[in-house]
Amino acid sequence: MDEAKIVNRLSRIGIFGNVLLAAFKLLAGLLGHSGAMVSDAVHSLSDVFATLIAWIGVRLSRQKEDAEHPYGHERLECVASLLLGLILAGTGLGIGWSGLGKLFWDRGSIEVPTMLPLLAALVSIAVKEGMFQYTMHYAKKLDSAAFKADAWHHRSDAFSSIGSFLGIGMAKLGFPFMDPVASLLICALILKVAFDISRDAVNKMLDTSCGNAFEQRLSGFICAQSGVERIDLLHTRQFGNRIYVDLEIAVKANISLIDAHRIAERVHSAVEREFPNVKHVMIHVNPLEERP
Repeated sequence: MDEAKIVNRLSRIGIFGNVLLAAFKLLAGLLGHSGAMVSDAVHSLSDVFATLIAWIGVRLSRQKEDAEHPYGHERLECVASLLLGLILAGTGLGIGWSGLGKLFWDRGSIEVPTMLPLLAALVSIAVKEGMFQYTMHYAKKLDSAAFKADAWHHRSDAFSSIGSFLGIGMAKLGFPFMDPVASLLICALILKVAFDISRDAVNKMLDTSCGNAFEQRLSGFICAQSGVERIDLLHTRQFGNRIYVDLEIAVKANISLIDAHRIAERVHSAVEREFPNVKHVMIHVNPLEERP
């Protein structure tokens, strides 16, 4: 798998797709007198910046270790994800403020939309859901938090288009206030996605453990290795999209130092081979009769 080509292709599709879609929705919203569709267009335009940030974050995070960063640069992808979450939150708040303004302070500006923004909403739902599926498929292959966040940007845009469709449809049925109400619904959906993306990014920047399910699976695998008598300590921590493991194993007390070292080396290699996201395992060996 050529990661660089996949990253570049995802970025091109995300940028050009969102530029074209944002222009189409903005035109439909302005000509069709729909504030919800204009808000939807702004959301799509924010996805252009989101994809750019994801591309930069992934490129920087895949740099090799150097003297100043001996543990690598994976956390830069978390920084990119956090920025994506903040951009998405800002977009959502702006859309919500616009909807509130039309409902409470500028009600005279509410107009009944035409059919054009209704059709634009349907096109947007189909296109953005397709972009979500495509981006998420390759984000999982890359194990990229930034592109997973970018994929959720696409899906949140599809959700906002669903809100636009419902609001515009209700407005055409004689409830024009539902168009700005749709903007508030879009705001709520976007803020929820922004919160989830930001929380995941912060967790990965704070050396959060990988959870009981992963550690139990890892523990069972280590205990099954030849020469391992017991696990005395097992800690995991997330480092961007990679994992570091701190491990203490007990081996028989009467074996030689060379044999104990070989057991540790086998465990180290086996874990990194079985769990590709594990970047490094730090192993300490204890004699079996001494429990720390």
